[in-house]
Amino acid sequence: MRVLTAEQMREADRRTIDDVGIPSIVLMENAGRQIVAAMRSTIEDLESRRVGILCGRGNNGGDGFVVARLLSQQGLSVCICLLGAVEDVRGDAGTNLRAVQSLGLSIIEIVDRNAWDRARSGVGECGVLVDAIFGTGLNKPLDDLSNVIVADVNAMHVQIVAVDLPSGLLTDRTDSMGGAIEADVTVTLAAPKLALLLRSAESWVGELVIVDIGIPTSIIDDLPGERLEVLTAEEVGLLIPPRQHDAHKGDFGHVLVVAGSVGKTGAAVLAGLGALRSGAGLVTVATPRGCVPSVSSMVPEYMTLPLPETEDGMVSADALGLILEFGCDAIVVGPGLGTSADVSALVYGLLERSRVPLVLDADALNVFAADPSRLVGRDGVPIVITPHPGEMARLCQSSSAEIQSNRLNTARCFAREHQLFVVLKGSGTVIADPDGAMCLNLTGNAGMSTGGVGDVLAGMIAAWIVQLGRPDYACQVAVFLHGLAGDVASDKHGEVGLIASDLIACLGEAVRKVTQLPETDVT
Repeated sequence: MRVLTAEQMREADRRTIDDVGIPSIVLMENAGRQIVAAMRSTIEDLESRRVGILCGRGNNGGDGFVVARLLSQQGLSVCICLLGAVEDVRGDAGTNLRAVQSLGLSIIEIVDRNAWDRARSGVGECGVLVDAIFGTGLNKPLDDLSNVIVADVNAMHVQIVAVDLPSGLLTDRTDSMGGAIEADVTVTLAAPKLALLLRSAESWVGELVIVDIGIPTSIIDDLPGERLEVLTAEEVGLLIPPRQHDAHKGDFGHVLVVAGSVGKTGAAVLAGLGALRSGAGLVTVATPRGCVPSVSSMVPEYMTLPLPETEDGMVSADALGLILEFGCDAIVVGPGLGTSADVSALVYGLLERSRVPLVLDADALNVFAADPSRLVGRDGVPIVITPHPGEMARLCQSSSAEIQSNRLNTARCFAREHQLFVVLKGSGTVIADPDGAMCLNLTGNAGMSTGGVGDVLAGMIAAWIVQLGRPDYACQVAVFLHGLAGDVASDKHGEVGLIASDLIACLGEAVRKVTQLPETDVT
């Protein structure tokens, strides 16, 4: 599902009006009807409540006037406030304002602080408030009067429905630049907007409802500008092909996991299990020779490949040739490898010489902290990196705080500049392609903030690469299922008690949820 910027939303409106021939006032009417329908489906006892509607002077306010008219015609009691003077409302919004007036409904004009002080008690007596003040039209922080209104409305403790965007949020940002309406439900029009999707906005957005107002999907898909999509269960499910009855393990690829060192064998095990539980036909864990007994004893389903090791129990650079000659379809490098000159030489060699896709995680990324310019993709050999914010900060020679404040742009710029796929982990994992396309994932929870969860994801990505043949699809499927499995595990164990192996145990159920396979008893 494509996520739109404010400019793209305006262009979608324009193309629908000019190219398709749907008048703008019809789109506004559609919006109002869909908002009312969403209110009826999300608010209990709506019929018995007085509804206050706070309208701005622009199109968002016009949507609010349609809502007011429809609710009044359906027998509900409404109270309409306009932030501004009636004479200043023009265009389609003005047309709908006059339609409201023709029904005999009065409009309270809020032109200054005194006017709001007089209206506030009446607004507070309403059981539901509709925020139709700014929507996507806001491009600067709220002024003093708007800030007072927002603060007072939030303090009224009534159910609030925001139209398109809670007033105070800016469409293309993830913060409010001040106060913002704390909605219980946000009904956004045609497509989601960035400000609505990140966890940092949850307290403002509430339940998000996306409604169709008549803008064709083809117009949204073809809009110019940078592309951001939010992953959905339906789309991810379509990427996972059904298995044929006569399939065999060779049909689903062979993943090699280069991981582990003394004291960190668990990372190798978890990455191997992530690949196995994600459907890879064969998985081999390549680990320092001294680690093989521990790694092999944990899981009987994968194979092991002993690698030359250094005196301190880390992989030796001499392992490069053995790994390059090993027959596999994708390689995961990094979980639990540790940091040493030998590890660096091995990772550099694999990046330069591997003939199969590489997934670089954890210590394989730290290798490039001193010289990120060496981390560059090669034609014909897809490279996927899976940094958490701290690792991304080292690669960008920045700070974690700076990465977190600009996750989308950071991932996009790094993917383009270095010509590889970036999976920037964290709340709202971002997937960026070398061509600049991006996806945002909303599955997952805080319980996944525990050791080993990232190792599982690295193995999963490689498994889906060997099955799907496309690293972009593989990253999308793996990231979505990874978070969904975490949500399933959280339901069973709670966030505090969740560990990485719980997530692995729930991967099968996550796949079943998105592919809608029937549950069966397995003994």
